[in-house]
Amino acid sequence: MSKSPGERAPVMSFLWWKRPRSAFLDIGLAVLAALECVVNGVNFFDSRMHVSGAASVGIGLVGVLAGGTLVLRRRWPAVPVLVTLLLMPVMLSVTLLVVALYTLAETWEWPSTRRRVVGLSALAFAECVLVMLVSMLNPGDTQVEQPPLWGQVLLSVMVSVGLTVPPVVTGLYVGARRRLIESLQDRAHGLETELDLLAEQARERARRARLEERTRIAREMHDVVAHRVSLMVVHAGALERIVAKDPEKAAQSAKLMGEVGRQALNELREILGVLRMDDERGQPEQDSLAGLPRLVDQSRAAGMAVTLTVSGSRQEFTGEAEQTAYRVVQEGLTNAHKHAGGAQVSVLLAYAPNGVRVSVVNACPGGEKSAAQLPSGGNGLVGMRERVIALGGTFSSGPEADGGFRVEAVLPSRLAVRTDRLGR
Repeated sequence: MSKSPGERAPVMSFLWWKRPRSAFLDIGLAVLAALECVVNGVNFFDSRMHVSGAASVGIGLVGVLAGGTLVLRRRWPAVPVLVTLLLMPVMLSVTLLVVALYTLAETWEWPSTRRRVVGLSALAFAECVLVMLVSMLNPGDTQVEQPPLWGQVLLSVMVSVGLTVPPVVTGLYVGARRRLIESLQDRAHGLETELDLLAEQARERARRARLEERTRIAREMHDVVAHRVSLMVVHAGALERIVAKDPEKAAQSAKLMGEVGRQALNELREILGVLRMDDERGQPEQDSLAGLPRLVDQSRAAGMAVTLTVSGSRQEFTGEAEQTAYRVVQEGLTNAHKHAGGAQVSVLLAYAPNGVRVSVVNACPGGEKSAAQLPSGGNGLVGMRERVIALGGTFSSGPEADGGFRVEAVLPSRLAVRTDRLGR
């Protein structure tokens, strides 16, 4: 199984040791400290009293147990220190003292446990000074000349400092360094996780962007193809009926079909090739509110009884807003061609202080039906609603009380192009 970049490799553990080599190290130190405790303990008692064999075995057993406490130093770091303080006067072990103080300082958190670390270390230092001073004041060999008292005190302090201060300072440094490395590792793992999350979010945003782009292209294709092809089908049906009766009108219808077809091809080229066009290029006039009269004329030429009403003061809106309003009217006319052949259709363009409103209302189609039944995919109104709502406007569509149908959209005034400039 593959592992993620931020996943840590598993570590083989044994009891409280994370690695086998740590167990071997502690056992080796325990054996060395036990031998030193046994030798020093036997020498201490043998120099002051006669020690029998059974007593030597007992002293040796105590020394083994004292040195063996180093095996527990990673689990209970205070145990070797307490044993050292308890047995230091009779069996001083340098290995046990140094390793115990080092482990205490390295293992216990600083500064949360600094009082205990400082307290036990200071107690060990004081006891070490006292033991060294007593040993010098009561030497086993009285033949050797001893230094003066101040020299013995100074020597005891220096030896005690050498035995206690370096392991404590080294333990504090190693512990702080270890905790810093662990903190940096945790931070690195957190950053890796965050980067993985950001990468996943970026992939999700890219997927959504592709989906939105496909939806937008499909919407543009529908807007262009549905209306233009609907007009062409209507003209083709009319041409089929009048070609024998009125050749001149049939020729006009054929010419109009060609013009509508060319417009559809041009708009398809714009969708397929100009989707990469920068925003500075404005929308073509036929795809803006200025192109509504031409759009209405094309529907009127196809036989639709349609009127256009413009109210309010003309105001220019952003290219996307004007194209959206244009597409709403286009979709409304396309629906009227499909489902309300022969009905009266009204197109309204109203400029107001709060924005612009466009609506397409067709009466109840009780008259002549369309010569050809035009298919409907049901996606036009849904696409229009998405367009308008995306710009912050409102969209509504539905049947009227008299049996007709209304398509209406309102775009907010914030989409208007501001022509006023601050005076210098």
